[in-house]
Amino acid sequence: MSRFSRLLQSGGPFLGLLLVCGLFALTEEREFIFTGGNLKNILTQTVIVAVGALGMTLIIVGGGIDLSVGSVVAFTGVLGARLLVAGWPLWPTVAMVLSVASGIGLINGTIIAGFRMMPFIVTLGMMGVVRGGAKWLGDNATINVPPTSGVGILMARVDPGQFWPLPVGVWILLSLAVVMGLLLRRTVFGRQVFAVGANELAARYSGVRVAIVKTATYGVAGLLFGLAGLLQMSRLTQGDPTVAVGLELDIIAAVVIGGASLSGGAGSISGSMIGALIMALLRNGTNQLGWQTYTQEVIIGVVIVLAVGLDKWRQSRGRH
Repeated sequence: MSRFSRLLQSGGPFLGLLLVCGLFALTEEREFIFTGGNLKNILTQTVIVAVGALGMTLIIVGGGIDLSVGSVVAFTGVLGARLLVAGWPLWPTVAMVLSVASGIGLINGTIIAGFRMMPFIVTLGMMGVVRGGAKWLGDNATINVPPTSGVGILMARVDPGQFWPLPVGVWILLSLAVVMGLLLRRTVFGRQVFAVGANELAARYSGVRVAIVKTATYGVAGLLFGLAGLLQMSRLTQGDPTVAVGLELDIIAAVVIGGASLSGGAGSISGSMIGALIMALLRNGTNQLGWQTYTQEVIIGVVIVLAVGLDKWRQSRGRH
């Protein structure tokens, strides 16, 4: 890979963020977009996608994909709300929800690694199974979380007109980003994930237990998807089986915009976090400008295509 390609991969997401900020700074609504209260709102909106992107980065770096993340977020939100309504204390509820979410990821990983099936097909099927499970568990209705449960504090915006204090969920995200960055870059497991994504056959010949690495990758990602579901439930103060439809596209887009390669073997936690922030800023800024929802979807779609095209261009440059 050339020096320019390496620079583009490492600094591209940050330059993209500066470009988006610069474009919105030229609009008349800049005095509303860049206020402390709205920046807090953008960070709050980033949390759900960014936590999901932590897990998706791990999967994509390992050469996989997971289309079931939106359904898992909905299912875990409904499950958490159901348990809280049934009288479960907060922390046992959190433990149960995260265990179930991680179990869903382990099932995906076991099928993909054990039967050598395409991640796209397996997780597409799981997307339908889990979404149906969420509707069954919620009886096709939302479940309101009891105000006394305490879960609402995770995403509560105290003093919404000011930047400080930030919601607890933002600090959880930042802490997890540090942990996942260290896991991916500073541990044997992280190096094995990169090796499997770059060249699975070579990794197997090098002694990497590919099936275990893949299964563990989906299990860890599932746990993070479950946490995203809990944070979504905290933000809405209810479990909704119809929520997070299409969330997987935003999460995958954030990871790809952040410099990860859909072919595997490349990506970073910091890049994915910036990608998630770019997605949230685009949605918030276009809302401030009064643009229609379909216009926002077109913009996001174009950004995804450009990001994937940039990834392909980087790969072609790396081969020369």
